[in-house]
Amino acid sequence: MFGDTAAAADSALIRRVRYLAALIAGVASVLAFAPFDQSWVAPVAVAVLFWTWTGLTPRPAALAGFAYGCGLFLGGTYWTYISIRVFGEAPAALAVFLMLGLVALMAAYYAGLGYVARRWLFPHGGVAMLLLWPAAWMLSEWLRSWVMTGFPWLSLGYSQLDTPLAGFAPVLGVFGVSLAGVMSAGAILLLRRPLSQAGICALAVLAVLWGGGAALRNVEWTEPADKPISVSLVQGAISQDRKWLVEERLPTLRLYRELVDAELGRDLIVLPEAAIPLLMHRAAGYLDALATAARNEGSEIVLGILRRARSDGPVFNSIVVLGETPQIYDKRHLVPFGEYFPVPGFVRDWMRLLSLPYSDLGVGGARQPVLQTTVAALAPSICYEDAFGEQMLAFLPQAGMLVNVSNDAWFGDSIAPHQHLQIARMRSVEAGRATLRATNTGISAVIDHHGKLLAQSPQFEVSVLRADVSVRTGATPFVRFGNLAVVALALVLIAAGTALGRRQVVSGRRR
Repeated sequence: MFGDTAAAADSALIRRVRYLAALIAGVASVLAFAPFDQSWVAPVAVAVLFWTWTGLTPRPAALAGFAYGCGLFLGGTYWTYISIRVFGEAPAALAVFLMLGLVALMAAYYAGLGYVARRWLFPHGGVAMLLLWPAAWMLSEWLRSWVMTGFPWLSLGYSQLDTPLAGFAPVLGVFGVSLAGVMSAGAILLLRRPLSQAGICALAVLAVLWGGGAALRNVEWTEPADKPISVSLVQGAISQDRKWLVEERLPTLRLYRELVDAELGRDLIVLPEAAIPLLMHRAAGYLDALATAARNEGSEIVLGILRRARSDGPVFNSIVVLGETPQIYDKRHLVPFGEYFPVPGFVRDWMRLLSLPYSDLGVGGARQPVLQTTVAALAPSICYEDAFGEQMLAFLPQAGMLVNVSNDAWFGDSIAPHQHLQIARMRSVEAGRATLRATNTGISAVIDHHGKLLAQSPQFEVSVLRADVSVRTGATPFVRFGNLAVVALALVLIAAGTALGRRQVVSGRRR
């Protein structure tokens, strides 16, 4: 009896150690992403999580996965508290509740992954580490990108943007990079016994993945259409707590007019999300003056502004290309609890009593044309939308360049703007096109078709970025097939791994 009690205590202690290891691995994974950029941490941390799963049954494995997810998202998205509490002026309790709710929801994906991995996807250690678990991980990230509107932040592939594995992005997208990174993690774990059959297979997988990724990085999937165009990105650095104050309206309009006037003659001048602190119809005279000045100097202006299509209609968060007939793009993918509030009526009444912003913005149409300028067709996105790579494909390959207007002032001096810039860089790699990223307080950037930063602004300073950028033609494999290819690949890996595992089981029984 005492022996059974001691064994149970030892087992409980081992489980706690593995839970703690998973939690630490999740927190450490944040270091792999911007602004820390320690890309090597991601596969090592996932290898640690896999190690915890190997010694656990399905339910404890789910708890270990949940611990990993909590560490990753608590460390990686703590800035949601800043936007809700500091700038949204919500009560601290509500801000903490919403932040932890997001963390728990995201961690649930890793809990489910842990359960599935140990319940159905563990026929043999090597097969599971190299095929089954990486494929399941990739499918979990893909599901996280669209279920309940999606939240693809901190997908592992972003952390590998500056490694050879990024070569898979134009072919399989960010989730393909995630798949390669997680397969690398499984291989790292199997290298504990380098001379075993599994260890030799792991070395071969690492060589194929990293060598193949390096080779793919040298492939030019798209071509320059013509001579480069000159662009200027204007960063007004209007702090979020003052952006919509009435007394700041005229100073803001004067600032942007002065900054734009200094750039006239450049091909494209881009201003940030909601740069003009008025509804579009109320700023008509100001916008007409900007458009006329730009035309006289051979320039075109692209800017973010809120607009109402009709007097009794919703307000849209929009991008406008100024001209005799303005071209307009309305934001399609809104931010939950930022731009719309998925709560019942009685909760809205409570939010009204707390003086919280609760009016939903309008949702742009699913099918909108590219923004056509005289020098380039632009694939538009507004702020958070650029986290959804497959949605950008609606404008490709027609568009020769990506444009994103953002306002990361909501997150203060946190890691969020750096993570967001990393996401924008990945979109350029996937599409094989440059990105023009104009933000309110930074980080504004001009990104080339390989994801390289051609110009970058300081944060919280008035700044204008100037660069000459190539318009690209052609289509990467990801532009042609989207996530269909990588999802199909993951399903093939699961089928092949399951079949291989069954063969090994049968072979073992015969022996």
